[in-house]
Amino acid sequence: MVSPLTLSQLYNKCDSSLFSFKTTDELEPLEQPFGQKNALEAIDFASNIKQDGYNLFAMGASGSGKHSTVMSFLQKKAATEKAPSDWCYVNNFKDSRKPIAIELPAGDAIVFKDEMYELIELLKELLPRVFEGNDYRNEYDIINQKYIDKETEIFKNLQDEARKHDISMSSSSKNRVTFAPVVNGKVINASEFNAMQGKEREEIERKVDAFEKIVKDGLLEVGELNKAQQKELKSLQRKMTQESVESLINDIRSKYNYSEKILAYLDALQDDIVRHVQDFLVKPDEMPVLPFMRELYTPSFSRYGVNLFIAHDKEATSPVIYEDNPIHQNLIGKIEHLSQVGTLVTDFSMIKPGALHKANGGYLVLDARKLLMQPFAYEELKRALRSKEIRIESLAQQYSFISTTSLEPEPIFIDVKVVLIGERILYYLLYHYDPDFQELFKVSADFEDEIARSSENIRLYAQMIGTIAKRHNLLPLTPDAVARVIEESSREVSHSAKFSAHLGTLSDLLKEADFWAKKENCSAIDRENINKVLQTRIERLNRIQMRLYEQIDEGTIMIDVQGSIVGQINALSYISMGGYSFGIASKITARTRIGKGEIIDIERKVELSGPIHSKGVMILTSYLGSTYAKNIPLSLSASLVFEQSYTMVEGDSASSTELYAILSSLSNMPIKQNIAVTGSVNQFGEIQPIGGVNEKIEGFFDICMRKDSNAFYGVIIPSANIKHLMLKAELLQAVKKGKFAIYGVKTINEGIEILTGVEAGEADEKGKFPPSSINGMVIARLEELSKTTKEFYRKKSDSSDEENKSDK
Repeated sequence: MVSPLTLSQLYNKCDSSLFSFKTTDELEPLEQPFGQKNALEAIDFASNIKQDGYNLFAMGASGSGKHSTVMSFLQKKAATEKAPSDWCYVNNFKDSRKPIAIELPAGDAIVFKDEMYELIELLKELLPRVFEGNDYRNEYDIINQKYIDKETEIFKNLQDEARKHDISMSSSSKNRVTFAPVVNGKVINASEFNAMQGKEREEIERKVDAFEKIVKDGLLEVGELNKAQQKELKSLQRKMTQESVESLINDIRSKYNYSEKILAYLDALQDDIVRHVQDFLVKPDEMPVLPFMRELYTPSFSRYGVNLFIAHDKEATSPVIYEDNPIHQNLIGKIEHLSQVGTLVTDFSMIKPGALHKANGGYLVLDARKLLMQPFAYEELKRALRSKEIRIESLAQQYSFISTTSLEPEPIFIDVKVVLIGERILYYLLYHYDPDFQELFKVSADFEDEIARSSENIRLYAQMIGTIAKRHNLLPLTPDAVARVIEESSREVSHSAKFSAHLGTLSDLLKEADFWAKKENCSAIDRENINKVLQTRIERLNRIQMRLYEQIDEGTIMIDVQGSIVGQINALSYISMGGYSFGIASKITARTRIGKGEIIDIERKVELSGPIHSKGVMILTSYLGSTYAKNIPLSLSASLVFEQSYTMVEGDSASSTELYAILSSLSNMPIKQNIAVTGSVNQFGEIQPIGGVNEKIEGFFDICMRKDSNAFYGVIIPSANIKHLMLKAELLQAVKKGKFAIYGVKTINEGIEILTGVEAGEADEKGKFPPSSINGMVIARLEELSKTTKEFYRKKSDSSDEENKSDK
């Protein structure tokens, strides 16, 4: 018979004497999480390799510390690297729809913007003074007088011609001349002229027509003079503006002579100022009185501004940007619009950067799930990484949602390392279904879920606990509390020789323990505070578990934990919902009779069985045939059912339990109802490990203690699950008192002996089992069924032959 497991096998206690500190305040903080050597090496490799496509995907369970580890590593690395270039957008004076992107050394962009602002402000003051100064006025007057003299000469000649043609001429302006004929020294009016007839009238008309032609030529000459005058005055204006502006801009040119783009921009800016110098000469008293009219007619100098797109301090380091909301515009930037007189308008100053711009020259960290949930964001990220440039485009413009004229900013070159953080399933799906992903994210950092519980790692784990406590301003922990946290961490991963690397869960546990410790006015967190957290968590979440237990107590759910019954056994199942897991007992019954060698799974027949459970049942047929019916027909029909089960049954952890029930029915040996079973079985009768072993054992323990706390109970588990045991204190106390036992078995034979108290039996050299053994009784029953079947079919055949003879 298999012996019950010892207390040390049921719970791997952490010895607090391993710790030499009084509280975790004495421990040095950990800079990086331990146990993640491979993941950290992958992050280091991806962040240092300077080849295209070597971006990183950090994967692992949610709360495993991926984000904090990646950010901490990158920030530490970035602190040793120089800040990347500054970027700004300026107006394109040739085509304002296509703003120009200018790259400057870190810290220079804001200086450049300030210098351009100061330049325009200085010109606003300087240019009016220039055009009000004596130099300009003198040259202006000389040019003006020159053309006045020429016009005077032209009109003097016209007057002379008028006298020659007996015409009186007067001019009200440079372009308007009136004249009338003169007869005998007197100017005649229209009525007098109309009264004239004959040669006198014809002579006057001839003279008027001839003079009119002379006047037209003269006025044309005056018009040409006016054009020449305006041209010369504008030339003077440009010359004075050029002289004033060039000296100021040359100072800026000399400072930025390393950038051809800036020099080209300054040339274009200078030409634009010269062309629009009148904007600088508008006086406030010349503006409209009404505010909205004033705003409309006030000259705008915004086209000379600088859009400080991305700016860094000179002492800054490489950026590490985490974008929490990676929608399309937050990723690649956007172009804003302003409503004016019912129309949406924009310019280069309304171009806003995205996370890719901010991380340019550094590192961009994104949550993979959030990225994939945003329309177009993932595709735009891939496009930017492939082309190595960011092109700001509005989705509304791309898909013609609006017809407003927008901008086409010059693309910005990027050199950024992108890190996606997400669950493993996302990585595997992207790798399998997206060819671009394989080319762009060639490095993966897989964070461990579990860490070996060695002495060295226990000490490091204590340091991690202290680090988290200090980071969140929590009370320090005593050695006993640290030991209890480590024990609970082992239970979290269901492995006595490992503990969890899930930092989120650890942090939550410490925060809640800090709450209870402070509530009780403790100076440090102790073991009792940790136990309080775990107990209150159970009480908050165990409502469904308690309702099921009540139904078992009332007999609504029929579970027997006393006596022995043929073909009936208690199986253990595992329920997990809403972050809480617990075990529950289920009654399995088996009935056997003559048949064709099949096992009827009633759950499967009514489609309440999952594929894994159905596979486990099919294995039972194979085991029965190969073990007990090698040389005879398996004339058996067995039916199996989970009693009072009304939902889907899945998993193979009850397959060994079902086999025990069949063997009990065949051998007619009753099974002890005070012992429950879990474990799957293979075709060779070997018991295989299952999940949720702690919860299953504790679930049966709770049910039994509610029935009769003074009786003896037990659970049979796979021997391979012994290393997963981390059972609660109440159960360990019952084991210590001899009221509860746990058996680890490797084969079906070991289990059936415990359940029935009868030897399973080993086959001799002829393959025969002892008749009094379970296996011997099973074979005897199968041989009886086979013999009965043969006799039945023989009699049926004889009867058929007799009927045929009678017919003849």
